[in-house]
Amino acid sequence: MAEEFFAGEVQAVDVHGHYGNYDQDEISELQREIFFSADVEEVLRRARHARTQFTIVSPLSGLTPVGRLDVLEANEEASKIVDENEGLLQYAIINPLQRESYDQAEDILQRPKCVGIKIHPESHQYPIAEHGDSIFGFAAKHQTVVLAHSGDINSAPGDYVPFADCYPEAKIILAHLGNGGAAAGSPELQVRALQRAKGDNLYIDTSSARSILPGLLEWAVKEVGADRILYGTDTPVYYAPMQWARVVCTDLSADEKRKILRENAFALFDLQSYL
Repeated sequence: MAEEFFAGEVQAVDVHGHYGNYDQDEISELQREIFFSADVEEVLRRARHARTQFTIVSPLSGLTPVGRLDVLEANEEASKIVDENEGLLQYAIINPLQRESYDQAEDILQRPKCVGIKIHPESHQYPIAEHGDSIFGFAAKHQTVVLAHSGDINSAPGDYVPFADCYPEAKIILAHLGNGGAAAGSPELQVRALQRAKGDNLYIDTSSARSILPGLLEWAVKEVGADRILYGTDTPVYYAPMQWARVVCTDLSADEKRKILRENAFALFDLQSYL
């Protein structure tokens, strides 16, 4: 008889969170002010509704608007925010076109609540194929985790595979399971990238509008197993409790749900020390 899963038994770890204003030119004022943005207090409130113990964040001010931002100021702000709020941990954003961000990340990675690096080739407008060596070489040097936007023009999941193979000390999370660049894009790309990689240092997070596709998460687990799939929400851009329910309400086993919601992240980020 299959083990029953009780949603309240697991305190989740959200490996893909943000806070602040989603300031993109192409969205409406309603979307900007209400639907896609939230302050820290609201992000934490949604996390509690999603039974989430830790949310690892990067500030939206370092990711939007596209091509017009300064990650240095955003990273320093985030460092203060996570220090002041229990339940939050930090990614240091690196923009390879802003070379000082490497020096800053080297410093921030030494701070107690910074657990990795965030990159976004679409927001910062660079092809990962051309800048991956500097990013993942840095990550390998520091043996840290990189949360990487994936699925669009500059961030094709397959383009990460050579860097995962070349820098096994870097742990790379491909964000957005199912994102293929547009509504008609292929939902297979992140999974196929994991299958092509030689090692086990490539992961996927569940944050995506595509996460509501019936059977997507179950199919991904069937293809690559549950050990390298991590719960992520992209909060506040997506509603955290809905993303959480998508994992809880799958036809996966209780053990697979525990791995995705908590255990994989605890192992990858060594979160035991934060308890």
